Amino acid sequence: MLKDRSGRGYDRLGKEAGVSGSSLHRYCSGLGVPADYRVVHAFAKVCGASPEELRELHRLWALADTDRDAPAATAKENPEREPDESPGPAQASPGGEDPGPDDVTPPEITPYGTGKPRRSRVPEKLSSRFAIIAAVIAVVLLAGFMWLPGSSTDDSSTADGELLYSPACKTVSMGQHDDCVREVQTLLARAKGKLAVDGDFGPETLRRVTAFQVLAGLPATNVVDDATKKALYAQKVSMMTWPPAKVAKLIREVFVEDPDTAVAVARCASFLDPLYVLPNTNGSRNWGVFQISDRRLQELGGTPLRAFDPEWNIKAAHRLWSAEHDFHDWPSCEAALKSTPKS
Repeated sequence: MLKDRSGRGYDRLGKEAGVSGSSLHRYCSGLGVPADYRVVHAFAKVCGASPEELRELHRLWALADTDRDAPAATAKENPEREPDESPGPAQASPGGEDPGPDDVTPPEITPYGTGKPRRSRVPEKLSSRFAIIAAVIAVVLLAGFMWLPGSSTDDSSTADGELLYSPACKTVSMGQHDDCVREVQTLLARAKGKLAVDGDFGPETLRRVTAFQVLAGLPATNVVDDATKKALYAQKVSMMTWPPAKVAKLIREVFVEDPDTAVAVARCASFLDPLYVLPNTNGSRNWGVFQISDRRLQELGGTPLRAFDPEWNIKAAHRLWSAEHDFHDWPSCEAALKSTPKS
């Protein structure tokens, strides 16, 4: 796994990722789920995760976070029990996005742990609760299978050929994998959104749906609702934005005091994607090139739509940097850049 591949221990990885070694051990051992995805993202970048691995990690984190409370409680009961770690052999880290000709590639990071089987530490009462939940899920699934044949006659599409308005696509959201998702992805790609059309509603699709909703002037609901379907079929919203090279060029022009670090931090935060969106478990989000948070947007007098404007985003980030002339607003990326050996 990523930790083994990095060849580093929990304490060192935690320091580089901006989290304690003991917390990182709990996360990698499956005893807890970070409340903020930034922890996962930072750890993954430190370990050298590729863009594909980062997307998969976000998907796994999102799924784990839905049932975070129970594992988190277990971890709190045994905070001091940290088994010995034995870092695996060092290997070359896979590359991330292709950097521009003048860009400095930031240290890559990779999440999750050793992948070795561990004895379960789930209490018996919790196990019983899981058993009950599993039984309920089984009943719901069985009821769903019994219902599906009766509704299949209307699954194809509407008379206008717009699949998303068919009964089969009543809801389209995270974790779904079907033709409804593929239709959404196709429409997003038609709007110049960059994403894979694979029928899998994962974090990449969620980011693009959220960006599309903001660009269309709609509430960012995390699901493809009726208003979003209408906007997708209307084809009046363009997701065309700046390429990474142009983004990096402006960052260098704005951050004249430390252009190389600024480009590296932005690449770490968003892969230099002006429409990048990162959701947090508390319902807030981070937006654009420098992943400016909802709270910071309010302080800067901005909005998610303005944050998608790379020129506004980069200049706003420079305003944050100017407060103390450092990158403390991006602790994960800054810690990784400072702690990674230059060899």
